[in-house]
Amino acid sequence: MLEVRGLSKSFAGFMAVADVDLSIAKGEIAAVIGPNGAGKSTLFNLITGHLQPTGGRVLLGGSDITGSAPHRICGYGIGRSFQRTNIFPKLSVFENVQAAFIAHRGRGRDFWSRADGLYRDETHGLLASIGLGIRAQAIAGTLSYGNQKQIELAIALASDPKVLLLDEPTAGMSATETHETMALIGRIAHERGLTLLFTEHDMAVVFSIAQKIAVMHQGRIIALGSPADVRADAEVRQVYLGSAP
Repeated sequence: MLEVRGLSKSFAGFMAVADVDLSIAKGEIAAVIGPNGAGKSTLFNLITGHLQPTGGRVLLGGSDITGSAPHRICGYGIGRSFQRTNIFPKLSVFENVQAAFIAHRGRGRDFWSRADGLYRDETHGLLASIGLGIRAQAIAGTLSYGNQKQIELAIALASDPKVLLLDEPTAGMSATETHETMALIGRIAHERGLTLLFTEHDMAVVFSIAQKIAVMHQGRIIALGSPADVRADAEVRQVYLGSAP
């Protein structure tokens, strides 16, 4: 469903992402892990068009989407959340998600219809599915950080993605919020048949949900495989734990 071939990104001679190869099958849940500065977010930005690659290709369902604009990549079927919550804090929860439906379905420039009447059933249904139905009329910026991340997830899902990229979906959450959020993400991915790629620092989260794990270090993938294979990899242990002198 999603394939990256030889993807690279250089900033003034510094290789932030270096010749990365990665393929994710339809319906697969995959994680990219690595220390801070390993290149995980840069890789996501290259896949979603927020950065232009220095070299390599990105393919979605076999079609080359390399270098396309972010809004076009969203239209092709890749949804995205960010490390920092990216919502409209002064709008209600309902309005945040309704706006995403309006934008994705091409009604953003419809000046003849009242926006508040568009896609109401779809918005209520999506909010109910992620557990925010009772908070639909709350102002988004007043909710907990965990709830705001749920809103961002709903915004991404409103674009009806084939592939969903989540950048640190549990960052800043409590242990309880982390458990609830990952259970929600796993359920949504299963129900919708989504292909899921996420980055995460919490190894307990990664090994509890990921079917495939790619480990990045200094812009390169140094290990790729099942959770058991990655856990047993000597180079991965060295990168995370260091080695004795």
